[in-house]
Amino acid sequence: MESADRAFGKRRDDGGGIAAAVDKSLLTVRRWRQRYVAAGIDGLLKDATRPSRIKPLPPATIKRVVHMTLHEKPPNATQWSGRSMAAVAGISLRSVQRIWTSHGLKPHLVKTFKISRDKNFAGKVEDVVGLYLNHPDKALVLCVDEKSQIQALDRTQPGLPMKKGRAGTMTHDYKRNGTTTLFAALNMLDGSVIGTCMPRPRHREFLRFLKLIDQRTPAGLALHLIVDNYATHKTPAIKRWLKAHPRFHLHLHTYLSVLAQHGRTLLRRDHPKPHSTRRLQKRRRVEGRHHAIPGKTQCQPQTIHLDQVRRQNPRKSRQSETSLRVTTLGHRSRNRPASRSSV
Repeated sequence: MESADRAFGKRRDDGGGIAAAVDKSLLTVRRWRQRYVAAGIDGLLKDATRPSRIKPLPPATIKRVVHMTLHEKPPNATQWSGRSMAAVAGISLRSVQRIWTSHGLKPHLVKTFKISRDKNFAGKVEDVVGLYLNHPDKALVLCVDEKSQIQALDRTQPGLPMKKGRAGTMTHDYKRNGTTTLFAALNMLDGSVIGTCMPRPRHREFLRFLKLIDQRTPAGLALHLIVDNYATHKTPAIKRWLKAHPRFHLHLHTYLSVLAQHGRTLLRRDHPKPHSTRRLQKRRRVEGRHHAIPGKTQCQPQTIHLDQVRRQNPRKSRQSETSLRVTTLGHRSRNRPASRSSV
């Protein structure tokens, strides 16, 4: 701007000459002058903040959306959705989402709770939480729980291990080997787990598991076991054994067994579901009639279903036979039955 003033002999004008010299609009030059008068050189080094092209929502609209979300229900629905709220409030869907996000509102989520009716519930909570946060000296805190009715499944054929470029393989079918019960104790100090599997979840098996814990823990430490209020934990045989082993302290709580759920998730396994019936599709090019074969249509795509049907063999000495039924969907005669072949 100084060079422009020198070029025009420092003649004061409305900015038209400066705008022509620097190849800018007259409005831009006037805005620069105002920013220079207000903030000096610092006001010209960076652009000033500009208002949004969309006007912000008034506080009354935001307050109305929050109030309707918390205290009102939509017609013919159990909860508000973004579109239903936008239609009632007269604003856009994105505006409703921004209001809910800023206020931490999630109308589509509902959390369940359960209040204990035990009169000593507060004392029991303090007992368990105190063991976790500030356990006694020379003591170990163990979360003990059992998981019953675990299916012992085994694959019918051995699979191949994983290697570079290929995933591990296993058969889709399996055979059942009965059920088992998992007993586990999670050490809250280092995260180690003492676990074993037994056939049934009776008090005898629980007593054997207590003896296993006694063997695998240092003898000079007291043991505080947090268990749920299960009947097998309160039998006379268990009470006699605990009286004979004073270093064991059981904390039985009805509604606090959820604190021991973390041990279950560490040792839970999922078995993939068997695959459904395979469907093979034979594809051929279909482009109408061939120019060299007039009067004959091209072959249509055919779908072949392979269904395995188990048949009981009357001879008990041999294994049951498996028949393979092949059904072809395409140009098939109505009177011609589906072909079958025994394997």
